[in-house]
Amino acid sequence: MGIFSRIKEKLFGGSAEQPERTVTAGAGSPASADMAGTAGTNSKLGDEVTATLSGAHSESGVSKQAGSVDVAAVMDAAVKKNGQKLDWRRSIVDMMKALDLDSSLSARKELADELGYTGDKNDSATMNVWLHKALMKALADNGGKVPAELLD
Repeated sequence: MGIFSRIKEKLFGGSAEQPERTVTAGAGSPASADMAGTAGTNSKLGDEVTATLSGAHSESGVSKQAGSVDVAAVMDAAVKKNGQKLDWRRSIVDMMKALDLDSSLSARKELADELGYTGDKNDSATMNVWLHKALMKALADNGGKVPAELLD
């Protein structure tokens, strides 16, 4: 099972620990160290993510099952349960940690391969920004409710 599949399973798996599916709003906390200096991401990145993921990872069974899963609510609950100060809204590393998944560089490179990243995997800051955006888009494409500000 790939990393993207494990992320979907953690978010959409129907676990008894999932919170009620409500829309949540709120600003994220300060960016994690792995995201330092990446705030100036341009729209080209968004275009690349959209182009790479258009139509990708659409599995009808998951889409039907995940249709009402509020990704933000599930992630906020996972962060609370984890007990660490994690900024899943801005950091792919923090998101993976909150889901109790391997967040090592090699795991992120594997996820990048799964999601179709074509950039330099040795430039981890750029890859991390792309990964987070691509993952949010892929989750939305699979039926997850992702906050609009995370899809820009």
